[in-house]
Amino acid sequence: MPNYSRLPVKFVRGEGARLYDEEGREYIDLLSGIGVNSLGYAHPKLTKAVCQQAKELIHISNLFEVPYQEELAEKLVETSYGRGKGKVLFVNSGAEANEALIKLIRKYWRDRGEDRYEIITFKGSFHGRTYGSLSATGQPQLQEGFEPLVPGFVYARFNDIESVEKLISEKTAAVLLEVIQGEGGVNPAQEDFVKELYKLTREAGILLAVDEVQTGNGRTGRYWGFQHYGIVPDLFSTAKGLGGGIPVGALVAKNGIAQSFTPGSHGSTFGGNPLAMRAGLVVYEELQSGLLNHVNRVGEFFKEALTSLGVGKVKGKGLMLGLELDRPCKELVLKGLQKGVVFNCTAQRVLRFLPPLVITEGELERALEILKEILL
Repeated sequence: MPNYSRLPVKFVRGEGARLYDEEGREYIDLLSGIGVNSLGYAHPKLTKAVCQQAKELIHISNLFEVPYQEELAEKLVETSYGRGKGKVLFVNSGAEANEALIKLIRKYWRDRGEDRYEIITFKGSFHGRTYGSLSATGQPQLQEGFEPLVPGFVYARFNDIESVEKLISEKTAAVLLEVIQGEGGVNPAQEDFVKELYKLTREAGILLAVDEVQTGNGRTGRYWGFQHYGIVPDLFSTAKGLGGGIPVGALVAKNGIAQSFTPGSHGSTFGGNPLAMRAGLVVYEELQSGLLNHVNRVGEFFKEALTSLGVGKVKGKGLMLGLELDRPCKELVLKGLQKGVVFNCTAQRVLRFLPPLVITEGELERALEILKEILL
């Protein structure tokens, strides 16, 4: 179907943070499959683990105990809530994780005998393209043509606590937040706003959910983006970099909330399959072996270098960065590609950079030279 506007290049292999097209031309990748290939390409440990697992067992379904599922779930809980303080449901993508998150929020309140179903999200947000996640997305241009949407979503202004306060009612179940709006233009939430929002949800007795699909799994220099703000949400979704390129997503929730999902409440045929679990474990082994420190170091280097270009506003954290320009940037993506660097344009005027977490300063320096050529 003609729903993708593809760029005129076909990549056939990769190594580290570099891609190669069918003619053998080399590119520095600053996009990593839209934040997915966290360990880059042909990572030795990931490749070995996936190949070995493919020889043993790829899929078995959740009718049975699944190899490595418990181990990866423990990693996600330990790095967020602490050992034994949460539960995980594995799915296959960020949109699926957010669908599960929406269902769990509503089921939690129904189990408590309360008619709370409304979820407050934010203008400029993006939570997926399936019906529930699209309805939660605060971008009318993406929803156009797909009406009627799923009811029960209202949209506050991002970084505006008064806007949230005005929308809270006896029907409010939760607030759903991206701590950095990725598709919305790499817009970070202000620290005061997040802390006030956390306090507001506690006082109102409603849930705080965080969409960590793009910001999670080390992308911002912490395991989870919300950790930059000193808060802990009641539940959160994640995907993208979790599997290092293998499709996998997850819903993570505190124990008291997770218990609302009982057998039959929700499920996934492919979710949590052994291949994806094995890949996710390698990603977390790398994150826990010094990769987070690397992300912080090279992320700061990249951010300072982008700022020094003096051509726009640099936004984001870690290796999730945006350069907001005063002009449309779509044509710059093609110019970059022609010169051997891969990135994309979001929100019309923001160059978005989501390189593999393993990218080196040397590779970033070369990419910056090319960016200078096309921007200055």
